[in-house]
Amino acid sequence: MAENEYTLEAVKATPVASGDIDSTFRSSCIDLVSAALVGKVLGFSDEWFAEASNLLNPAAPIRQPGKMVYTGAWYDGWETRRHNAAPFDWVVVRLGVASGTVEGVEVDTAFFSGNHAPAISVEGCFSQDDELVLSWKGERGGWEPILGIQECGPSQRFGWKLDTPTQKQYTHVRLNMYPDGGIARFRLFGHAVPVFPDDTDAIFDLAAAQNGGLAVSCSDQHFGTKDNLILPGRGKDMGDGWETARSRTKGHVDWTIIRLGAAGYIQNFIVDTAHFRGNFPQQVKLEAIDWKGDSEPAADMDGWTAIAEPIKCSPDHEHPAESLVKDKPFTHVKLIIIPDGGVKRIRVFAKRAV
Repeated sequence: MAENEYTLEAVKATPVASGDIDSTFRSSCIDLVSAALVGKVLGFSDEWFAEASNLLNPAAPIRQPGKMVYTGAWYDGWETRRHNAAPFDWVVVRLGVASGTVEGVEVDTAFFSGNHAPAISVEGCFSQDDELVLSWKGERGGWEPILGIQECGPSQRFGWKLDTPTQKQYTHVRLNMYPDGGIARFRLFGHAVPVFPDDTDAIFDLAAAQNGGLAVSCSDQHFGTKDNLILPGRGKDMGDGWETARSRTKGHVDWTIIRLGAAGYIQNFIVDTAHFRGNFPQQVKLEAIDWKGDSEPAADMDGWTAIAEPIKCSPDHEHPAESLVKDKPFTHVKLIIIPDGGVKRIRVFAKRAV
């Protein structure tokens, strides 16, 4: 890699073992480029064998041995042609949030073996002009390094944690692949930096991932992850919601704790069971807390305040409710489902506590 004319400033980062990537990032960060957050591929140098948009798919990559398409074997990822004359192939991605700071990177080469990317790097920029960013193509332009050149290998998840998370926020990133090959998935772990309205009386969804909300803990996520609860839209099926295992114990409840993007005065909320038709909860409850501690609040600690009467749930339905406490600021919300089941989204509409 030292022979490449296009050099990047070294960025100190620590490799993260494949099995530790989720535990390292998922409880404290979101994937800023996920298609579920409307992250979008704006351009690329090449995608002859497999489309660059696959990189942002939140689902795990799959394999279909023997499946052939016009260009050759089918792959669930991004794959470019052989014999790239440039130092690297590239793909430009606009983040799925207004902007974000970065803590880590994951590149998954699942099922790419012999045609995998030998190395990658990641660069970022802040711009409101997509056309300008795309005009830089594979040149220096206004890009600055987020992660220097790192070696990859066949069919494996590779993760790197930045020794110093970025202080600067980014709107776009460019994933560079040296010199060509295939990558199944690309994750950019970090924190949304929302653009809040100037009007402090404005009411908006403070739980939304785009507004800095983060699902920090849960009792169980056997069938669907808690992180789905704060995504935009109503999803496409049961697979992109939060769903727990069936409980067999009398009095059982499941719960998820969400840290709001800012402390706020909660006015109302919506609990959505879209696509959950035979496995929705019997009831849901909502509690909130104004938390000042260094770590995240535990589900069973003192201080949680009921902000809604228990809501009887229906299948595939949005359940709106008014907050019982509108004059006290809260930092975290706890969604409790009785006794178990699936919820698609939660919206917590609030005024920022400025």
